[in-house]
Amino acid sequence: MAQLDSKIPSGPLADKWRKHKAEIKLVNPANKRKYKVIVVGAGLAGSSASATLAELGYQVETFVFHDSPRRAHSIAAQGGVNAAKNYQNDGDSVHRLFYDTLKGGDYRAREANVHRLAEVSVNIIDQCVAQGVPFAREYGGLLANRSFGGAQVSRTFYARGQTGQQLLLGAYSALSKMIGQGGVKLHVNSEMLDLVIVDGQAKGIIVRNLVTGEITRHAADAVILATGGYGNVFNLSTYARGSNATAIWRAYKRGACFANPCYTQIHPTCIPVSGDYQSKLTLMSESLRNDGRIWVPKKKEDCAKDPNSIAEADRDYYLERMYPSFGNLAPRDIASRAAKRVCDEGRGVGPSGLGVYLDFSDAIRRLTEAGVRERYGNLFDIYHEITNENAYKTPMRIYPAVHYTMGGLWVDYNLMSNVPGLFVLGEANFSDHGANRLGASALMQGLADGYFVVPYTVGDYLASQKPGSRPSPDAPEFKAAEANITGLTSRLLSIKGSHPVSYFHKKLGHLMWTYCGMARTKEGLEKALVEIPKLRAEFWAAVTVPGSAGTLNQSLEQAGRVADFLELGELLCRDALTREESCGGHFREEHQHPDGECKRDDENFAHVAAWEYQGEGKTPLRNTEPLNYEFVKMSVRNYK
Repeated sequence: MAQLDSKIPSGPLADKWRKHKAEIKLVNPANKRKYKVIVVGAGLAGSSASATLAELGYQVETFVFHDSPRRAHSIAAQGGVNAAKNYQNDGDSVHRLFYDTLKGGDYRAREANVHRLAEVSVNIIDQCVAQGVPFAREYGGLLANRSFGGAQVSRTFYARGQTGQQLLLGAYSALSKMIGQGGVKLHVNSEMLDLVIVDGQAKGIIVRNLVTGEITRHAADAVILATGGYGNVFNLSTYARGSNATAIWRAYKRGACFANPCYTQIHPTCIPVSGDYQSKLTLMSESLRNDGRIWVPKKKEDCAKDPNSIAEADRDYYLERMYPSFGNLAPRDIASRAAKRVCDEGRGVGPSGLGVYLDFSDAIRRLTEAGVRERYGNLFDIYHEITNENAYKTPMRIYPAVHYTMGGLWVDYNLMSNVPGLFVLGEANFSDHGANRLGASALMQGLADGYFVVPYTVGDYLASQKPGSRPSPDAPEFKAAEANITGLTSRLLSIKGSHPVSYFHKKLGHLMWTYCGMARTKEGLEKALVEIPKLRAEFWAAVTVPGSAGTLNQSLEQAGRVADFLELGELLCRDALTREESCGGHFREEHQHPDGECKRDDENFAHVAAWEYQGEGKTPLRNTEPLNYEFVKMSVRNYK
């Protein structure tokens, strides 16, 4: 059984991180040059970690399966990044950001981790401004803020609707500087396919070059995974098509516990599905909910009408009606379920009936079209490109879709997994969001982990490792891991079945969305746990992967990733079935209050569920880490 020691420091909540930094072991500057750290992933978390560790003097090797870190999925984040600067003088503080994040996650996150995140948020903005990130500014020159779901203050810093892109360019500039100075060796088109464990510690990775097909071994004193989330297990999602779970899943199969896999976030403002031909969905930023109003017709017979012809009295602004204190800025999980509810009542709009209106007519009257265009113009352009509709004239149609995963590899307060030497950052870990992430917190966590947390904590681990003691890539453990990957590759290429990889991914996505999507039931989850193994067996008997291993082969890449999704999907459903409560993005229909809100079971489920791999075909072991709230009382969330 895995040992889950969270290593949360003692003392008052506001002093824990300061105290911990003062007490952790240090590595002297001369010795830093003797340690090598592998970083897998080069989005916000990976690039910021690589650059900062290299600035400190460590040898860093960074691996990314893209042709450039600039293609990391962090670029897709639109709306902003949270920080408790209180520039608006509207009552914000570190404590309020901490509390909003904890409450937004339905009291299923670690108290100490969330408070640290709120603390370092203020440093993130200063760091990024110094890098030249072009945040929006007020007339007087101060950085501008807007509101996001789950908060009653304006704390979200933004660069129009392309905040992720601008933040990534800032982190990439810091990374590029260290590449130029020789502190970072960057490997592009390189996908991690296995983790190497030596004497119980993470000491390297096995990598495939996606252009040449070459398999290589890489040794280090510590390994950092910053590879993003696993939402593409649902096939249709707002993730980039290349986003995958392979790095963290292969680490799970080497002993790293996978925590809370059922905590998946559904985002309320995505462009609705339009057909089976789609390969992904597109997000309309949550920032639009600042000025857009969400509604459906009150009467079913009005759903097919031109929305501009429906009288104000015949419109149901349901979020404003149901949650008057937060209105259109209710948290994502709540807003998503509310949209599902009105569509299930038969009042959805659009060809499928699975859509609601996001209407800017009031905002245009208040701000003028030019004012709305200045704030959100590129988002309206994206919407027009996809739908060929003018959202300045006709309300947008939106519907919830998979957008983020709160679960991930289990980590302690130092962001180290239960496998010593394996650190996990950003969306790849489980630590900061509980059962639901508030908007604009993903960028905050990725940058906090990379710039301000792991540079301290990785040193604490490395101080316990003798300089120059890392194993050789020719060690038996590396050879065995490479043989494991070449064997898997040969097996995939040898099947010569009748269905492409996409066939199985679509079928898995349909099962996941149907039985483990916005609403889940015991009956549905049990059915999924029967159907997914059948689909996996069919995959290994009937998939076709053309081409060879020794060259560019995107079908082979996808086959490995979907094989992992077929295993992860089963674990996700098993976790959802075992968690007999509703909390945040995990909504079990059997567990709800009379008004349809989540009904938590704090007596039995106020814990992290960390699953431990037991071997192929065996049921994984469910370990638990109690969530002990010392400073905040768990209560029923109320956004009304």
